[in-house]
Amino acid sequence: MTNHVEGPLNGLTIVELSSGAGAAYAGRLLSTLGAHTVLAEPPGGSLLRHRPPFLPPSGEGAGEVSALFAYLAAGKASVVCDLATVAGREDLHRLLETADAFICDVPLAQRAGLGVDEAGLRATHPHLIHVSVLPYGASGPHADWHGEEINLIHASGEGFLLPNGLSAEMFPDRPPLKIHGHFAEMQGGVVAALGALAALLASRQGEGTAGEAVDVSIQDAALAVGAFAIQRLGDGSLEHRLTRSFKYGGVLECADGYVQLLTLEERQWTGLVELMGRPGWATAPDLADPLERSRRGAEINERIRAWSRTQLTADVVARAQTLGVPMGKYASPAEVLAGAHEAARGLFQSVDIPGAGPADVLVAPFHLDGGALRLRSGPPALGEHQSILSGNRRREAAPRAVGAR
Repeated sequence: MTNHVEGPLNGLTIVELSSGAGAAYAGRLLSTLGAHTVLAEPPGGSLLRHRPPFLPPSGEGAGEVSALFAYLAAGKASVVCDLATVAGREDLHRLLETADAFICDVPLAQRAGLGVDEAGLRATHPHLIHVSVLPYGASGPHADWHGEEINLIHASGEGFLLPNGLSAEMFPDRPPLKIHGHFAEMQGGVVAALGALAALLASRQGEGTAGEAVDVSIQDAALAVGAFAIQRLGDGSLEHRLTRSFKYGGVLECADGYVQLLTLEERQWTGLVELMGRPGWATAPDLADPLERSRRGAEINERIRAWSRTQLTADVVARAQTLGVPMGKYASPAEVLAGAHEAARGLFQSVDIPGAGPADVLVAPFHLDGGALRLRSGPPALGEHQSILSGNRRREAAPRAVGAR
């Protein structure tokens, strides 16, 4: 197991008011980086607590436990604030008095009534970083639009381009697809976390006011993923799922599963030729020219796919890596959890999930200072940390610097 490091945001407090995966993922990233993240929930719990898929209950009488919520809320604290009441709104503002940043995805039209609009927060909590995460942002002509994941993945253009490669060739008549899960929303969460970090750093280095606002549009964040498609649109070329693929490579079927092959560089093509045993067609002089290979991509891919169907995934991936050929296996969830690579990097941590028992949960998709981060705990029970309210007092001094111990 790899070494573990303390999160650099230790000492900072984040309050999160979320009902969607985007804001919740931003809070999760900051929490995993060491911040004390407090989830402000309504009396019935966050809407995410009720989103499928659900984990198997740990015993008789145990209620349904959302796997999505368990992941997004791991390491956070939970405080119930009934914002439909004056007392509940006062409780939220007591949390904000000592917070460094506030992450919020409440629809724009509802914010002023709840006292969580940007102008109101700047007046009552001038120190606070306000991070807004909305489908189309908090400003602009579509700021008041609602949007679910399926809307956002298509509004960003990514849905239009899927499926592609082997899937599009096998099923050319299928309509565009939504990526499984919450791809667009989590891209918004990444941007929101980065925006919060930038605002926190600027405020503590004297480069900005402490009460800066971060306005995140999930559509814009997901658009950035398809930057190449947008660039080509500017050049007059409209990408389509039937044409958006590498000339050769991509998804390959093997004897016992699938792998992904990428050959963008000359050395990677040379390694692939070696991997396939230097067949005569691949060593032909005309294929030494990368432009010619590009022109004959469909023919080359047909030959590569015929070869790959005779290979075993684990064996061919291991040999590819020794030759510098970028290739990875499409692993099952069980294979991921049992993988040597994942274990060496400390990607998963066993945590207790109320109502479902212990489970392996992804900690973070990155390392810091050569080591893995750690989760404080599993997801909190609803209102588990209500005592935080009784201990909150208005701050008397400036917040600690990012990374301070």
